[in-house]
Amino acid sequence: MSRTSITELFRNNREWAREVHEADPDFFAKLAAQQSPEYLWIGCSDSRVPANQIVGLLPGEVFVHRNVANMVVHTDFNCLTVLQYAVDVLKVKHVLVVGHYNCGGVRAAYEDADNGMIDNWLRNIKDVQFAHQEKFDALDSDDEKVDLLCELNVMSQVANVCRTTIVQNAWARGQQLDVHGWIYRLKDGLLRDLNCSANSVEQIPEMYRVISKHSDLATLR
Repeated sequence: MSRTSITELFRNNREWAREVHEADPDFFAKLAAQQSPEYLWIGCSDSRVPANQIVGLLPGEVFVHRNVANMVVHTDFNCLTVLQYAVDVLKVKHVLVVGHYNCGGVRAAYEDADNGMIDNWLRNIKDVQFAHQEKFDALDSDDEKVDLLCELNVMSQVANVCRTTIVQNAWARGQQLDVHGWIYRLKDGLLRDLNCSANSVEQIPEMYRVISKHSDLATLR
């Protein structure tokens, strides 16, 4: 990136700050004092999928974690730390797992190319494809199969969020927390609900449930 373009970013920042201050003189003072978002957004790193703008919310209203292909991997302590802070400290009421169609990470996993180290990360998506292979066999075009994999990947990551001890402990102590799976279409800017939401441990397969210190065995059965 050139020096001129960096300078332009600072110019844009000053203009944005001026416009926000004119619209709400107290905005930055309130934002600096605290953050109290109701939403955690777990999304893809793709630059075309900005969390706040898509849902029309301001800074401070969405807590955001992004990685390649909107993954929730149980050994990814970066993601788990964000999730725990959002749930335990910020007390968000909704976790939004948001993928998008024609995701480059998902396509790379589907195409089996040698992309280097990232292929180890994308193996998690191959697991999703393997588990639903009959659905892919029923489709004709690669584009259809990639879009299906984008959807199934979101649904799988919703399940992974729900299977964490973080979310299950929150539910066990009676905390309101809904986990949703959405997908974004770049062509028209619209979100679609994949109807895989969960808000209780009863929606998790029994083998994935944990015995929380906040509840007894009977609650989990």
